[in-house]
Amino acid sequence: MAAPTVVSSPGKVLLAGGYLVLDPAYSGVVVSTSSRFYTVLAALDAPPSSASPPIQIRVRSPQFEDATWVYAVEFDSAAVRVEQLQDPAHPNAGKNKFVHLALQRTLALVVELKSAGTTQNALGHGLDITIVGDNDFYSQRAQLAAQNLPPTLESLSKLTPFSKTGVHLSDVHKTGLGSSAALITSLVSGLLLRLGAVSADAFEGDAAAAAASKDRKLAHNMAQYIHCLAQGKVGSGFDVAAAVFGSQLYTRFDPKVLAPLMAEGADASQPLAPVVSPSNKAWDYKVVPFSLPPQTRLLLADVDAGSDTPSLVGQVLKWRKEHPEDAQDLWDTIDSLNMRLARLLVGLTELEKKDPTAYRKAVKYISTIQSVQWLANPNITEKADHVAFKQVIEAFVDAHQTTEAIRAKMRDMSERTGTPIEPPAQTALLDASVAVAGVVGGGVPGAGGFDAVWLLACDPAGCAPEELPVVRVERVWGTHTGELRVSPLLASESRAAGVRVERLEDVRGLAEAVAL
Repeated sequence: MAAPTVVSSPGKVLLAGGYLVLDPAYSGVVVSTSSRFYTVLAALDAPPSSASPPIQIRVRSPQFEDATWVYAVEFDSAAVRVEQLQDPAHPNAGKNKFVHLALQRTLALVVELKSAGTTQNALGHGLDITIVGDNDFYSQRAQLAAQNLPPTLESLSKLTPFSKTGVHLSDVHKTGLGSSAALITSLVSGLLLRLGAVSADAFEGDAAAAAASKDRKLAHNMAQYIHCLAQGKVGSGFDVAAAVFGSQLYTRFDPKVLAPLMAEGADASQPLAPVVSPSNKAWDYKVVPFSLPPQTRLLLADVDAGSDTPSLVGQVLKWRKEHPEDAQDLWDTIDSLNMRLARLLVGLTELEKKDPTAYRKAVKYISTIQSVQWLANPNITEKADHVAFKQVIEAFVDAHQTTEAIRAKMRDMSERTGTPIEPPAQTALLDASVAVAGVVGGGVPGAGGFDAVWLLACDPAGCAPEELPVVRVERVWGTHTGELRVSPLLASESRAAGVRVERLEDVRGLAEAVAL
C-alpha cells in the first residue's frame, strides 16, 4: 500500500493590522505559529460492501465526538460529484460544510487540470482522511482541570498530542489561531498533492521560494476560495495566506477576483481553473516574508472569554462608512505605526547580523529590567562606547514605544466605534504583562476582544530558566486577579515557510491519533 500523504499548515497571529488589513490600501504584520493542522490522506483498500458506491472518501476528526463524515464520489466524462452519505456507524455526525466544499471544489479543479479519468484513477477506491490540530487551537482548560494540573506551559507540554476535546466540533472553545484557515489549507494542499495537481517541491524551501512557487500559489488561491465559500463572504485572507506562506507582511487581494465563483446564482459547474490559476493577474495580494528578531519569543495566551469577530468587524466598518474623514485619519495613523513596527523588527534582525555579540549582550541586558529602565539605567553608560550595543537597545525601546502607541490608537478606535477591541479587562492584563522585565510589547491580536493576548519577549541565550522573561510572564498570568482568567499557549513563531509535507512518524503523536 502507498504511504500516506501528510500535509500540515500553521496557525496565525495578526500582530498589527487589525481592521486595516481588510483594506488593500494597508498591510498587516502576520506571524505564523508553531501550532499546526495536519491532514493525513491514505488509500481506501476497497469500498465497505458491494452495495456501497465504488469510490468513497471518509474524513475523520478524532479529537471530537461524532466527527466522521463519509462521501460518495461519482465521475462522468468531464465532471465530479461529491455527496455526503448517511453513515450508520456515526448517525449524529451532521454536516461539515468546510470539509464538504473542500472535497467537492478541489476534486472539480483537479478534474479540470488532469481530466476525470486521471483523477478517478488517482483516487482508486477512495481516500481515508484524518484531520487533527495541535492542542493550542482549542482551550485545554478542561483537560488540565481533569488532571489536576495548573495552567502552565509545563502542564500543557504533558498533555497527549492532539488531545480529545470531549465535545462536538460545534461546541469547542477555540483560541483564535485560525483553525478553519489552517484546516482548509492543509486539506486542499493535501488533496492537490495526493492527486498529482501540484508537486511536493512546492511545499519545500525557504520563505522566498514559497512566495515564488506557482504550485503553492495555486494551493493558496484555491484555499482562499474555499474558505470564503464556506464562510459565505470574502474576508481579508490573511489567515489563509499565513497558513500557505508563513510569517509575512500581508496586503489583501481585491475581492472581485472571486466574484465569478461567489456571485449569487453562480453555476457550480463553472470552470475553476481560470479564476484560481496563479497566472490570473486579478490575484493582486502581496506577501513579503517576515520574521521576528533573533532571541525573541512570541508568547500567546488563551483568555477565558470570547468575542464575536464578525460582529466587531461589522460595527467598526459601519462607523468607518459613517465617518469617512475621521476614519481615514485614524487608519493612516495606525498604519504608519504598524509599518514602523515592522521596520523596527526587521531592523533588529539586521543589527544581529552585523554584530551578533553586541546583540546578544544587549538582549541579555534588557531581559533583566523593565522597558522604562532600558535606556535610563545608569549601567548603560558603562557600555555607551559600544555603539552597536546601544543601537540594539534603542531599537528595542523604539519597538516597545511603537507597540504601546498602536495599543493606544486601537483603544481610540474602540471608543469611537463603541466596540470592545481592547476592553478594560484586557488593558489591565496587558499593562501588567508589558511591565514584566524583558517584555518588548504586546496587544490583542486581529480584531481584538476577549479571546487572546500576544506578547513579544526577549529570549536570551545561555540563561537559567528562572531568569527568562517567559517565566516571569507566566507567573504574572498565573497570579492575575483581574476579571479574566489566563492560560498560556505552547505556540511560538514558526520559522517554517507555511504549508509543508510531513512524514507521519516524525510528528509526535500523529500516528497514534490517526489510529484512533
